[in-house]
Amino acid sequence: MQVPNSPRKMRFMPFGYKLMLTYMVFIIIPMIAIGYFSNSMYQNSIRKHTRNNIQGTITQIKDNIEYRMRDVERISDMLYNDESLIIPLKNYETGWNSYERMADIIIPKFNIAMNATGLNIAMYIFLSNETLPERYYGSFESEDPDQLERIKNTNIFHLNRIEDKVWHKNFPEEKFGLTMEWQRVERDYELGRISLLRRLVDLKYQVKPREIGFMRISLRKQELFEAIDYSKIGEGSTLWVTDEQGSILYMSGRTPDYANMDNYLIIKDSVGRQNWELTAYVPLTVMETDSARVKMFIIAICLLCLVVFTFAGMFISRYFSIRMNKVVSVLNAYREGELHKRMGYQGNDEFSEIASALNEMGQNINHLIEEVYMTQIEKKEAELESLQAQINPHFLYNTLSSISRLAKFGEIDKLQRMVLDLAKFYRLSLNEGRTLIPVSSELEQAEAYINIQRTKFGDAVTIDYDIDPAIVKYETIKLILQPFIENAFEHARMGDSLNIRIVGRLEGKRIVFKIIDNGVGMPAERIRQIFDPIEGLNTGFGIRNVHSRIQLHFGSDYGVKIGSGRGIGTTVQIVIPAREIGKVPVDRSSTS
Repeated sequence: MQVPNSPRKMRFMPFGYKLMLTYMVFIIIPMIAIGYFSNSMYQNSIRKHTRNNIQGTITQIKDNIEYRMRDVERISDMLYNDESLIIPLKNYETGWNSYERMADIIIPKFNIAMNATGLNIAMYIFLSNETLPERYYGSFESEDPDQLERIKNTNIFHLNRIEDKVWHKNFPEEKFGLTMEWQRVERDYELGRISLLRRLVDLKYQVKPREIGFMRISLRKQELFEAIDYSKIGEGSTLWVTDEQGSILYMSGRTPDYANMDNYLIIKDSVGRQNWELTAYVPLTVMETDSARVKMFIIAICLLCLVVFTFAGMFISRYFSIRMNKVVSVLNAYREGELHKRMGYQGNDEFSEIASALNEMGQNINHLIEEVYMTQIEKKEAELESLQAQINPHFLYNTLSSISRLAKFGEIDKLQRMVLDLAKFYRLSLNEGRTLIPVSSELEQAEAYINIQRTKFGDAVTIDYDIDPAIVKYETIKLILQPFIENAFEHARMGDSLNIRIVGRLEGKRIVFKIIDNGVGMPAERIRQIFDPIEGLNTGFGIRNVHSRIQLHFGSDYGVKIGSGRGIGTTVQIVIPAREIGKVPVDRSSTS
């Protein structure tokens, strides 16, 4: 049927073509401008990028060197802090006893330390106790460290052999646990080696250490500086390490042209605790080569993208631009939470079905979110109330029994203190029905419980507090400390004295509590059963209760962790968010 007087459609350029022309204008013109200005700007960009890459390589080389240095220093620490080695070194018994100490105790200690690293090292020990016999391979004057590396053994001399050596006389004054130096001494220059020097001191005199021996741990410079390779930063480059006096310890690559230092990029970094310096000389030609290569690659990619995007845009944007914009507009509104927005579309194709489906989906999702949100809030509140109601107050029976005994034996003062502390504990527990309380109230409630136990156990239990004052301005759910303190009193103590340490720290945006005892501890299997909802059903109820309440209220990122072992005590860590009093909690369980 023909509709009379139907309006005649105006001829116009489709929006897709306009979009394509605009796209081409805004792509081609900037590409021409970028091509014109990039040559002058790109050099600095490449230099900065190359410098960062080289700096990263230098850092890796430095870390490798320092790792090997620390490995050798760790061996010296083993001997320096080994009291079971120092004691026989101070024993001046002569005769067979000295040989027996040397063979059974001292030499095995040195060999164990020397074999505690994957590096090939030669160890020389100089002892002030001359009742101990010297033991060495070769001779002191013509040392052969390669032989010591092969046989994995230690040369032991008397200290008087090096007392007149300049390097020993000039060795820095001892600072306990800190004084050590890397130097080239004796035949190190000749053999291409370097040594870690360190005293052995009497551990009883830490303020003013007394020297009882001297360590020299020697290794090849090639092994220590193995990571220094000029090829890692480019051909023609130079890498070297210099000591505090500026002497070159090790070099890789050819010597740079000092007359044309402007043609080099120079990067320096410190190495080790003795202010060694790792220096890299990189010819600028390396960066220019990279610049030309990358520039040609970018030009090729830009041309290819220009061709592909132009043809793709011509065929696709005209048809889909308007329709997809409508769909994207509604989807973006849904993503931002505006589920009331609807899509208006006329036609009889796939987009009309999409529009209808989106409108219906927005309406359904809005209803579902409201229902799920309300259901989860009700469920969370019910679970919180249930868990809160299940807090086991069985210690009340024991406390009342203790009160009865105190009354029976006429200990009125203790009776009064225990009753007052019990009343204070339950007053804080009730807290007018509130679940969230200030951290200060939780600590006060824990202290009230501890005072009850102190009245009961007396000096058999000591309590230490280590509380950061910064945490008192935050809030927590109540009764998260008392169950673990109660657990320590009931299970950690086996007749001997018990020490409990309560720690509270602010760590970033979290509050971390720790209850630490020196009791009998428990095995890992018992800890696993406590947190297992099936196997741990009849044990660790209070721990699971606190863990569940924390996660239910604050989310799965928080809760309780336990570390323990037989005979070493138990550490309980409780983590909650640092949230100021009165701040509305984040609902982590709601659907997004």
